[in-house]
Amino acid sequence: MDIKLEKELIQRAKNNTDAFAELYKEYYDRIFGYVLKRTADIIITQDITSEVFIKALENIKYFHWKGISFSNWLYQIANHEIINGHRKAKQSLILFEELKHVPLELEKSLEAETIEAEEQLKQHQQFLAIHKSIANLPVKYQEVIVLRFFEKKQVKEIGEILGKREGTIRSLIHRGLKKLKEILEEDRIFAASLSTKEESDV
Repeated sequence: MDIKLEKELIQRAKNNTDAFAELYKEYYDRIFGYVLKRTADIIITQDITSEVFIKALENIKYFHWKGISFSNWLYQIANHEIINGHRKAKQSLILFEELKHVPLELEKSLEAETIEAEEQLKQHQQFLAIHKSIANLPVKYQEVIVLRFFEKKQVKEIGEILGKREGTIRSLIHRGLKKLKEILEEDRIFAASLSTKEESDV
């Protein structure tokens, strides 16, 4: 989306839900994809993504295009919800109904969204193969690794989303990759030992 148009939409969205609906339509899939990569769980992703846009709708009147883009602001909300919001472990089937003023035609059915999400997961076999290892990292490393290597965010953008200096982000990426490599190596050795044990038991 053109930045000028986006800024106009954001300004209008503070008092006009049709304008917010355009932003919702523009960014929903991107935020859904990010949350899916962080959780690898479709139901949790649906829950968290709906929460992100509920929070965005409630707080867009406070958003000012200073220091962070609207897109990265949404990632920032998503990151917060992944870390803190989901600890509430809410079990509601869908929260989009709380976005009552957003045109209904923009909402996806749970069935269609689930099918699409399953396809996304299938297309990210590399990610799925190491997701368990990434999930074993401290959250501070999970954040930067997924944002940098799966969302293709630049260091500056990651700094905006996480509220950290670029030097800190680079250091986190470096240390996170080092720890991830160690975990993957341990998993490889463990898998090899299991295979050897199975062969000896035959």
